[in-house]
Amino acid sequence: MKAIIANSYGNPDSLVYGELPEPKVGPDQVLIRVRAAGVNPVDWKVLAGYLDPIMYIHFPLVPGWDVAGVIAKLGDDVPEFQVGDEVIGYVRRDEVQHGTYAEFVAAPARTLAHKPAALSWEQAAGLPLAGLTAHAAIERVGLRTGETLVVHGAAGGVGSLGVQIAVARGARVIGTASARNHDFLRELGAEPVTYGDGLADRVRELAPRGIDAAVDFVGSGVIDLSQSLLRDRTRIASIADGEVRDKGGQLVWVRPDAVALRELADLADAGKLTVPIDTVLPLERAAEALTLSSQGRARGKIVLGVG
Repeated sequence: MKAIIANSYGNPDSLVYGELPEPKVGPDQVLIRVRAAGVNPVDWKVLAGYLDPIMYIHFPLVPGWDVAGVIAKLGDDVPEFQVGDEVIGYVRRDEVQHGTYAEFVAAPARTLAHKPAALSWEQAAGLPLAGLTAHAAIERVGLRTGETLVVHGAAGGVGSLGVQIAVARGARVIGTASARNHDFLRELGAEPVTYGDGLADRVRELAPRGIDAAVDFVGSGVIDLSQSLLRDRTRIASIADGEVRDKGGQLVWVRPDAVALRELADLADAGKLTVPIDTVLPLERAAEALTLSSQGRARGKIVLGVG
């Protein structure tokens, strides 16, 4: 099969577009013919060696944890799926080697859900990791109907999904973003504010009695600022700032969660969630996709089209 291969830690230019054997399929796994693979910042961070202190990473490495595709083969004990099913997945195992930047991937059934019919292959591939991350952060802060949530980094891949999940739950959402993304956030149902100096005052103008919860998807030192606005300083979650734990909030490292993934798929099919796409590139241009991801300026998801 064709795959993107890393033979050692390095930068995106070190990736090779080459051939690897088709993956083995374990008893609780399925073989997916990949139609699209989502690109996430963690992919280039794995390649750069940043996760080496906390995860076993083996070479040759195929990057990628997000997938959308069609089941081509079943393991011996996978009653929940059939050959031909269209699925999505956040295919992260405890050790990193066999990723989704390939024509085929063997995925544990526990990482998968049926693909939402309302989404294209590219949109579906962009949903799992970002959507589950946003979902987990919102769950951690206990967001309830009628409450006010601040989403930091609201126009990014995770943030734009977080806005939609919160709006679907009946929350009021204030989203931080650059001015060029304000109309985009309004379309998603958020009230936009520009990040940077004076952000706290701009949020107070919209919510003079304070906010109920905050989620940080940028990690740019917004914990203290958020807590100055929160009625309950513990109702903050971050995906990028470890200091949040020392300050009473929660750090989120997303896990594969088939139940939550089905919930996200159901929201998409109900017309309450879509996946904004920034860029779609063919598999062989994965290095370019990772470079774009590392620049941190995408509005929505970067995706690789595979088959």
